[in-house]
Amino acid sequence: MPKIDVRRFATRTELDGALADRLQQAIGATATESGGAPAVIMLSGGHTPLPAYREVARRRPPHGDKLTIIYSDDRYVPADSDASNYHATRPLIDALGLLESQVLRVRTELPIEEAASDYASGLRTLLASGAGIGLALLGLGPDGHTASLFNPEHLQQSRGRLAIAVQRPDGMRGISVTPEFLANVSEPLFVVAGSGKHDAIAAFIGQDPNSIALRAVAGCHRVELWIDQAAEEPSSNGPSASQ
Repeated sequence: MPKIDVRRFATRTELDGALADRLQQAIGATATESGGAPAVIMLSGGHTPLPAYREVARRRPPHGDKLTIIYSDDRYVPADSDASNYHATRPLIDALGLLESQVLRVRTELPIEEAASDYASGLRTLLASGAGIGLALLGLGPDGHTASLFNPEHLQQSRGRLAIAVQRPDGMRGISVTPEFLANVSEPLFVVAGSGKHDAIAAFIGQDPNSIALRAVAGCHRVELWIDQAAEEPSSNGPSASQ
């Protein structure tokens, strides 16, 4: 299991600011990188990272022409849907002026299994190119999931694959990266905010073998866990599928 470095923030505002700084730093670092291989940053979905995405879009940091954006997962919805993680990040992509070739998205216009295979193929091509998979943002749901890996069956389905199609517990379908892909990430960063996540956080930090999120990054040497105070407060509400 990976070493877990925990950083706690007193307020959501502090967490949002630190995440914006970290993302800006990762983007800016690509401006000085040389060589032919892409420099990859993975974005997560959900509501938690959106304020940081908006702030970095406002700052418009310089970046190298090898910067490539990928996604931890996406819902199987049209690319212009409000439920699409890709759509949620378009203001950032547009502000950075990224070319279509610099964004590897889930092509949800394809049949879902084909979309998963297509995304896996894109990820495989990146890895084969020698791309550095640097900062990778991940969420942690109240039920302990990350990306669109919700249960042991999804982990079993992931074996030998870089991306899979899944049935989500909210009734939607989705495409997710897998533990096999995440093992290639050098800077996995879980960003956790909001109420109702006390148990999931405790299981993750305590290295509970039943934690889906922990099992998803079992191949990483080290992970970071950033938490706002509200996320660790015990809640009587039941878990939900949001991050």
